[in-house]
Amino acid sequence: MNKILSLSVLTLLGLIGSFQAPKISWVAIGDSITYLNEHTSETGGRITKGYMTLVTEKLDNISYSNQGHNGWTSSDIVDSIEVLKIQKADVYSIFLGTNDWWQGRRIGTSEDYINDTGNGTFYGSFRRIIDKLRTLNNDARLILITPLQRADFVNIVDFRNNAWGSYRKKNEQSLADFAEAIAEIGKIGHFDVIDLYNDPVLKIDNLIKFKRVKDPLTSTYKNYPYPDFIDIPFNAETDDYPYPGEAIDLTYDGLHPSDKGYAIIADRLINLLKTYNCNSGKL
Repeated sequence: MNKILSLSVLTLLGLIGSFQAPKISWVAIGDSITYLNEHTSETGGRITKGYMTLVTEKLDNISYSNQGHNGWTSSDIVDSIEVLKIQKADVYSIFLGTNDWWQGRRIGTSEDYINDTGNGTFYGSFRRIIDKLRTLNNDARLILITPLQRADFVNIVDFRNNAWGSYRKKNEQSLADFAEAIAEIGKIGHFDVIDLYNDPVLKIDNLIKFKRVKDPLTSTYKNYPYPDFIDIPFNAETDDYPYPGEAIDLTYDGLHPSDKGYAIIADRLINLLKTYNCNSGKL
């Protein structure tokens, strides 16, 4: 009986092992929102974990490599793609666009992507990035992530580094236009798309609780919720930081996610990644 019981236990353990989730390698390509995962100290202690850490804490069969680069556009990724030493992986995510918008890059058209017209437009840059990833692993799954909406951004270290929110166009293009371009690329290439821009939880109204700036009439500080702070001036040379701790909501500075914001992004990725299976050698 003991031998039979032992064999039964071993068989059961073997069956349990066979149903374990397959190991999946993941390379996350992006800008500062991705970069900060390994550089939380650069946020003034305002975040503790980025989205990649949160994903891999929930899905322990996934390991990641961070290819987030502070301030980079999709064009910057293309220009440096051969020296980045991006690893072969089962999954690649591309989380770009917010810097392309703010730096005034031309979006171009889907024809730039389809016809591979080069790195001169946002569509063209994405084609070059995706082509490179295909050379690393043609069977990899690609996840395209649209940029979040933005409130007014003020860098917590350098107040002079600031920008208006996605409620206004830059170079006659809206941030929504870039999100739409990413969604279109997803349709053309049959890639998974996580649309954070149009996520109802991540609306601009929820990004910060208020912006603390001086009332133009009284010169006293006042907490203005969105959209009341639009067009109220902020002087980077003389004013206090406009986002004290109590202003933090889904972002800590109007642009970069807080712990709460990163948890939402991670949740969207977890819901997708846990459906992936590479037992057959293909995801």
